[in-house]
Amino acid sequence: MKGAVILIIHVVRPGDTIFRLSQAYNVPYQELISSNGLENANQLAVGQAIVIPADSIPHTVTRGQTLYSIARAYRVALNDVVAANPQITNPSQIFVGQVINIPVSTQKLGTIEVNGYAFPNIAGGILQGTLPHLTYLSIFSYQVRPDGSLSTINDTPLIAAARQARVAPMMVITNIEEGASFSSDLAHTILTSNAVQETLIANVIRILDDKNYYGLDIDFEYIFPEDRENYNNFLRKVTSRLRPLGYVITTALAPKTSAGQVGLLYQAHDYPVHGALADHVILMTYEWGYTYGPPMAVSPLNQVRRVLNYAVTAIPSQKILMGMPNYGYDWTLPFVRGSAARTISNVDAAALAARIGSEIQFDEAAQSPFFYYSAEGRRHVVWFEDARSVRASLRLVAEYNLGGVSYWTINRFFPQNWLVLESMYNVRKLL
Repeated sequence: MKGAVILIIHVVRPGDTIFRLSQAYNVPYQELISSNGLENANQLAVGQAIVIPADSIPHTVTRGQTLYSIARAYRVALNDVVAANPQITNPSQIFVGQVINIPVSTQKLGTIEVNGYAFPNIAGGILQGTLPHLTYLSIFSYQVRPDGSLSTINDTPLIAAARQARVAPMMVITNIEEGASFSSDLAHTILTSNAVQETLIANVIRILDDKNYYGLDIDFEYIFPEDRENYNNFLRKVTSRLRPLGYVITTALAPKTSAGQVGLLYQAHDYPVHGALADHVILMTYEWGYTYGPPMAVSPLNQVRRVLNYAVTAIPSQKILMGMPNYGYDWTLPFVRGSAARTISNVDAAALAARIGSEIQFDEAAQSPFFYYSAEGRRHVVWFEDARSVRASLRLVAEYNLGGVSYWTINRFFPQNWLVLESMYNVRKLL
């Protein structure tokens, strides 16, 4: 295609096919398939969001419309509409059923930074397809041991690929027990021993230097509330040692809605201190809907707003990278506490709805898609992300003047997301 490309989000109606959408929007058939990650182009779900990279929006004239009224409805200058439709010889004479091309502004909302968390086992093709859209690649993770030593991970290929793509590779350290999960006790051991911290910091600096990392991301979670100030002091020590060496420091924070929010996940995360010390903070604004919880959107927009409303009062907004989930969940109904939902990719969720003939619905408050289906005599509900939910979330970045976003994780390729992101923002490159 020639000229500036805009992104249209078309919500599938009964009878829509990729072939018909290709003809209606004058976009190559194969481009629509790849832009939406469609495995079977012959199966679409009613209510499914399809992204359409197009030069303009086709509008079919209805009774009573004039070129002026159409231009006004799309908030486009009349002269621009006339210029985009050289086939119209008399602008005052258009007829019902006539198709008019509507040029739409391609002005972006600004330049932002984009972080993507990746596990070392990410497929090479997915990594290469994602790196052009990233500022940082955070490789997850070096697990801290009780003595301050670190687990080993195969990060060298990812670091090399990141730097080749002008993406800044970030070392990630976590208080995850090897073979288990985040450990409050492990964090306590680290945060209450100066000797362990000295060993840990020395090991971090060695790896940062040996592996050619750009900076450090500290993702310590489920810290005992009584270790809050110990964690703050640890961050002070880390930043004082790493920043003179030229490294940037990022921390990951639980999604708090107030300074005094209670709960093991929240209390030790001191927003003002992290905001003052770190170069960036990643707000983990996801997991409202989670594996062992009741069915709901993973990252409901109304809940994310509550977090941002507090966060920007405690942290400089340009330091904030808002968390973006790159996954959904499939729950078996009725929900039974203790039962586990199945993780599903956004591409697979839409494909499942199309394959079984479920209609995708859209929750306006959460700005998230969902659908129901039945299998083996059981009812299911799936909440996931699509181009509409991505666009709604990304608008918050400009609204709150944030520094950017952070994706958990990029191990599954979601082409709609990157097309929406690139249509709205320029992505900053640091290398």
